[in-house]
Amino acid sequence: MSGHNKWSSIKHKKQKADAARGRIFSRLVKEISVAAREGGGDVDTNARLRVAVETAKSHNMPSDNIERAIKRGTGELEGISYEEIIYEAYGPGGVAIIIEVLTDNKNRTAAEIRHLLSKHGGHLGSRNSVAYMFSRVGKITIDGSSYGEDQVLEAGLDAGLEDVQTIDDLIIASTSPSDVFDVKNALVDNGVVPESAEVTKEPDNYISLGSREADKALELLEVLEDCDDVQAIHTNFEMQEE
Repeated sequence: MSGHNKWSSIKHKKQKADAARGRIFSRLVKEISVAAREGGGDVDTNARLRVAVETAKSHNMPSDNIERAIKRGTGELEGISYEEIIYEAYGPGGVAIIIEVLTDNKNRTAAEIRHLLSKHGGHLGSRNSVAYMFSRVGKITIDGSSYGEDQVLEAGLDAGLEDVQTIDDLIIASTSPSDVFDVKNALVDNGVVPESAEVTKEPDNYISLGSREADKALELLEVLEDCDDVQAIHTNFEMQEE
């Protein structure tokens, strides 16, 4: 199994656990608030906000939570102001890592990110040293034990679905960023209910790591994922065939 696929599976399983205890809601609230602050509270004119709101809905966030997050972002309600920071880093074996952060204390967060990277064999890179290796894509996650790849393809192809891939017990459907929620809605209309939908980043190319280095890289990614201020992590490695 490819290392990046393993990370995709781990992320999804962690997200399901996080949703149960509300942690993923906290991350989504931050993103909605920042999107509303930057581009206004109208989802029809603010593309980033539309993506954030649709992602929140795909995780079953209550509408009241979404509305409050928007109002905090636009200043209609008082709340914490978050700053958006993107760290570019390298991990074990030279893997590229993008770490997306929303924080109310950038000094605290910077120190924590540096500490975690240093402790687990990584280091920060300079600006644009990593970002150019990645492209934005739409990703929809479907329960592979309930649906098949052919069923997903048939349901979403006309709406812009580009590819499907089975990872463990998950089906991951890929789309362009602009089509992701149209495809999600088409799947639902055709009887396929996704577990989540989002716009994310994927590497244009992968680098291969042996099992030992891949395990070290996965360990670093998991501790970064557990950092409260981290919103998303993207990386570019796969495990060498044994």
